[in-house]
Amino acid sequence: MKIKNAEFIISAVSPKQYPTDDLPQIVLVGKSNVGKSSFINTMLNRKKLAKTSSQPGKTRLINFYKIYEENKNFYFVDLPGYGYSKMSKEQQVQVGKFIEEYLQKCKDICLVVFLIDIRHSPTADDKLMYDYIISQNLPCVVVANKADKIAVPKVDTQVLELQNILNPLKDLTFVPFSAERKIYTENALDIIEKYL
Repeated sequence: MKIKNAEFIISAVSPKQYPTDDLPQIVLVGKSNVGKSSFINTMLNRKKLAKTSSQPGKTRLINFYKIYEENKNFYFVDLPGYGYSKMSKEQQVQVGKFIEEYLQKCKDICLVVFLIDIRHSPTADDKLMYDYIISQNLPCVVVANKADKIAVPKVDTQVLELQNILNPLKDLTFVPFSAERKIYTENALDIIEKYL
């Protein structure tokens, strides 16, 4: 995959604001502060296209980034993070509605990239999101982010353990990732290219 350029297009809150050019969409879901923005920036080799924050829960909208690739243009779609404890109940419900409405109504989703933290067992919210993605019959790859935070020899074992918890049937792909080290980027790009 040879990415030529990328740009932020729109922050949306409803289907009438989604792009209408019928390009395939790669959707990023995960809890707040799991590193969705860093994933986008690393994959595109850009530093600040997707805004990262030390404060979780900052992304409250659906952000669309258009990617110009040598053979096919597509979108990265960054959904609001879930599970941020300091968000009010009302805000959590609103964010949940944005996510659910998008996943149900967007017809251009070709892959859900579900990010989890490699260091921790999936949370109850992670399990709910995973179950929801499966119930919607959406193609999904699970990315175990922050692999730079654990010893290299433990990475594969930890990824397998997370798969045993979330996906004991082992019918989904689980891969490690590190925005810091950038050592797993090619693998993730290859998977995305396959779905495109």
